Amino acid sequence: MIRVFARPMPLVLLLAFCTFIPIMMAGVLVVQVPLGALPENSLRLAGASVPLFLHALAGVLFGVLGPMQFARALQRRFGVFHRMTGQVFALAGMVLALSGLGLLLQVESIATELLDVARGVFSLALIVALALGVMAARARNLARHRAWMIRAYVIGMGSGTVALVMFPIYLTGAPVIGLASDIVVVGWWLVNIALGEWIIRRLAVPTRRHPAIA
Repeated sequence: MIRVFARPMPLVLLLAFCTFIPIMMAGVLVVQVPLGALPENSLRLAGASVPLFLHALAGVLFGVLGPMQFARALQRRFGVFHRMTGQVFALAGMVLALSGLGLLLQVESIATELLDVARGVFSLALIVALALGVMAARARNLARHRAWMIRAYVIGMGSGTVALVMFPIYLTGAPVIGLASDIVVVGWWLVNIALGEWIIRRLAVPTRRHPAIA
């Protein structure tokens, strides 16, 4: 599995598959918010249109640019492009986290306290991971930079990829709602973070079979 992360196209396709649904949903919001065309079940968000738009736009940029940051071959061939898109990726991640915190403060939540607390904690964790990743890059510590950017990516996209779990459940006709739904979201978020840590540790072992990805 780790060898996939050393190959540009398989890596990009794998991450694109995992994040397609949240990126698509964020893209729809980028269009709906300026037009004032939010669906009825999202009208409560209309009072926080600025942070909502920023959150959606940042989510699209963060999700699309993320996969391109983690392929070593792309970095070697297009170093300048890697650095430029990396800066946009980091900025988008910061906006994603800060706008998420803004939405938590401005919009009345319909989720349980468990999910609200998780969103707040992971937004702060995303800010910290990105800051440490940027600092490591400036210090030319590429291994640490890679590790913190992987952490940032799985934190930032972790809740969105829960669609991979929820969608099959909804197809069964017995959707998970309420506290059970929020437990699944937070649990899957933690699974993504654990997977990211596993990848970081495996990539820290310099072997031919497990080359670095950044």
